[in-house]
Order: sequence, then structure tokens, then C-alpha cells
Amino acid sequence: MYEFLDYYVEDVMTTSPLTVAPETPLSAVEEIFERHDFNGLPVVDSSNRLVGWLTKLDVLKAFQFTDDHMFPPYEEIMKQPVSSVWSQQVLTVTPRMHLTRLLEKLIETGNKSFPVVEDEQVIAVVAREDVLCGLRRAVAGSLPVSKRPENTSILP
Repeated sequence: MYEFLDYYVEDVMTTSPLTVAPETPLSAVEEIFERHDFNGLPVVDSSNRLVGWLTKLDVLKAFQFTDDHMFPPYEEIMKQPVSSVWSQQVLTVTPRMHLTRLLEKLIETGNKSFPVVEDEQVIAVVAREDVLCGLRRAVAGSLPVSKRPENTSILP
């Protein structure tokens, strides 16, 4: 189990994540959330720089009942862009963050996942499930990706 102390975010993160643009309609995001069991999606600009984070809860907040809308207009809300409900204050992690620190951050914030950013670019997403997988691998004695020896074999 002590092997877990040698794990980094890069050992468990999901690379090449799906991302959305600020102008993406909520209907498209709903389809992504339905097709994949993501907790959140990075919102990026045309240079793949993180500009926001969108969760399922953010989408649900668009449907809050108000005095003006006792029955929120579903079709109208689903046409709205991501930028109408996203979070622009995004907590991020880096690939070289120790997994123990990520575990603490998940517990402290209650977040289900974080975008992984390097050189201002979104390179991955890491979720609670990924940390659990890292714990399971540590117990099994599997080496984390960052500690595996380089492939030095030369093919003829």
C-alpha cells in the first residue's frame, strides 16, 4: 500500500479528454453527459486553454424554479450556451501532483473531478474513480506509469 505514495496524477489521469467550447449549446453537453458518465467537462478556447469547467450540477442549476418560471422552458434552456452556466473559477491540478495530495483536494473540495493542466493546456481529466484505481493498483503492487522502466528493447 505504501506504493501509493509514489503515484502521481499522471499515473491515473484520463488523457485527451472531451472538451467543449463556451458557445456549445447545453443540449450537446447533455448528450455527452448521457453517453459518457463524466462528472464535468473542461471548457476551452480555440487554443485548448482552459476557460471554464462545466458539471452536471451546473446544467441542473439552469432549471431552477423561480417566480418567473414555475416550469422552466426546457427547449429554451437547452439552446443556451455553456457560458451561461459554467464555472470560470476552476480548480486545476498538474500531472506531477502527488496522488495523495489529489486525494486530499478531492475530499477538501467535494469535487468529483479536476482538469489536468500543463503549460496552460488541458491535457487530461482526473476523477475520484481514477484515484480509486490508483489505490487498487498500489495494493496489487503494480508500478505507476511514472516509475516504469523505459522500453529499451531493440526490434530487429
